[in-house]
Amino acid sequence: QVQLVESGGGLVQAGGSLRLTCAASGNIVSIGTMNWYRQAPGNQREFVASITNSLNTNYADSVKGRFTISRDKAKNTVYLQMNSVEPEDTAVYSCNADILYRGPTSYTRRDFWGQGTQVTVSS
Repeated sequence: QVQLVESGGGLVQAGGSLRLTCAASGNIVSIGTMNWYRQAPGNQREFVASITNSLNTNYADSVKGRFTISRDKAKNTVYLQMNSVEPEDTAVYSCNADILYRGPTSYTRRDFWGQGTQVTVSS
């Protein structure tokens, strides 16, 4: 089986920085696009950033210029560097990835989600 595990969340002051990590593990054959999403209390989950297998990136307007997504293909890991954070960035951040994996009898491709990591920005 495959799992995604996020880490790096915590409490940070406004204007500070935080780096989130999401590591994929299991019988992975290949990983396509990797994404970060976030969900604040009372809000719907929203897209934050994505990075393709070719390292093309895309960002939500709200984080453009402040957050940077990157990935280490050898480690099956995606990162989110968060700079100049604002109280509005407070949310549970989850990673998502399109993964081809080897099952007991066949190869399967589907989306996987991590459990999420809490980021709290104090003003």
